[in-house]
Amino acid sequence: MTKKPILVAGSTGYVGGRLIPLLLKNGYRVRAMARSLEKMGCRSWAHHPSVELIQADMMDMDSLKQAAAGCHAVFYLVHSMNARGHRFAETDRISAKNMVAAAEHAGLARIIYLGGLGETNSNTLSVHLRSRHEVGQILQSGTVPCTELRAAMILGSGSASFEILRYLAERLPVMITPKWVSTPCQPIAISNVLNYLAGCLNCPATAGKVLDIGGPDILTYRDIIQIYAKEAGLSPRWIIPVPFFTPRLSSYWIHLITPVPASIAIPLAEGLGVPVVCRNTDIHDMIPLKLVSCREGIRTALQDILQNQVDSCWFDAGMNRPPEWANCGDAGYAEGTILECGFQIWLRAVPKDIWDIVSRIGGSEGWYFGNFLWKIRGLLDRMVGGIGMRRGRIDPVHIKPGEPLNFWRVLTVDAPNRFVLQAEMKMPGEAVLDIRIEPDGPGITRLDFLSRFLPGGLAGLVYWYVLYPFHEWIFKGMLITIAQKSQKEIVRQPERFTPVLECRI
Repeated sequence: MTKKPILVAGSTGYVGGRLIPLLLKNGYRVRAMARSLEKMGCRSWAHHPSVELIQADMMDMDSLKQAAAGCHAVFYLVHSMNARGHRFAETDRISAKNMVAAAEHAGLARIIYLGGLGETNSNTLSVHLRSRHEVGQILQSGTVPCTELRAAMILGSGSASFEILRYLAERLPVMITPKWVSTPCQPIAISNVLNYLAGCLNCPATAGKVLDIGGPDILTYRDIIQIYAKEAGLSPRWIIPVPFFTPRLSSYWIHLITPVPASIAIPLAEGLGVPVVCRNTDIHDMIPLKLVSCREGIRTALQDILQNQVDSCWFDAGMNRPPEWANCGDAGYAEGTILECGFQIWLRAVPKDIWDIVSRIGGSEGWYFGNFLWKIRGLLDRMVGGIGMRRGRIDPVHIKPGEPLNFWRVLTVDAPNRFVLQAEMKMPGEAVLDIRIEPDGPGITRLDFLSRFLPGGLAGLVYWYVLYPFHEWIFKGMLITIAQKSQKEIVRQPERFTPVLECRI
């Protein structure tokens, strides 16, 4: 057991967020790395005495070297597909090269990487799987020994592949599918993935090796869908494969039916035609584990969902950098003009009374006013490849930085006075929604809604001014509804306001 910390790159991602508690349980010190300290700080393990939080970016070599300094090994669990869209292969290539350089500079003993199964020399290998293999080759090219574990579909509540399976099986009793429904796959439970990763630290034999990991079952996707249906108490699904239904077409169908957006669905679906089966079983002798069957893995995942115990999810790692202009008021920005729409209301209340209502916004609670318009906006976003409204929110009561909230991402939380949302829907520009609750006199609280938009060219300007009347109407309605729900007296009716802050960038 090393006394040096173990660096986890991608600590707020689906696998990283679950690996850290296991490493702590096994007695390791952990240095959790991500782009947002606020986002890490909300995790259950963030305040553990053996955890150190460090802010770093895979594209920033200086911050990466600082994160790796003094560590024993690094778990490389970074993948840009969620945040970078079609540029994920290029971004992952640069990130892997930076990791190799930082590991060598820090003198790390190991790099442990989770990649994907699939024959490397296959002509039908998708861009996604080819990128996964390329990252492994780059990590292995340095002087620091790299262990690459290759997995297929991960069975666990919140994984992208499991969410696709869940929504397709539950919403479509009859499925018209491409030929990939008969492709062999060797899924693996998330618990087995985590124990294999952690086990590599105490198994020198894994150093420098490429090892396949999978569960005990080799199944077709048709089999997996039917197993899910049975475990979920559904009737058997009717699955009709047709030759003209290509993986790309199926990815658009996945995008419309499930919460997984096209940017992720397309690369995942394009890889479904490639067999993903373990070709070597060396890992069984190196790290003996009791392998979880596909049926048991699905059953456990469903129990976690029903008990609201989803520790991490596929969309956790999707937070982009907050735009610099988000700290500006109504002054001109160096690269364009910030457009704003702000309304405020005064209530006879204390901030906490209003916070308890405002902080529940979105998800199943809705947006308090004009919900049909929010749903239409979400539907339009899905139709053009965006994420839409289906992500909902993780917790119906508490709100934390980094979490999704429908087609927004939570940037800042300062309870009970403020939270800021960054738009992740498709639009010709960038937008944030700044919600503030501030005392404004004895026993009086002011609630502000401020929408800020940095347009992208003429299309952005047209977009803003077409929607502006709706912004006014919705914000006024939301403020009045929140006041009614709080059962507090309205001291002054909603008024438009213009902030007077200056840009500081």
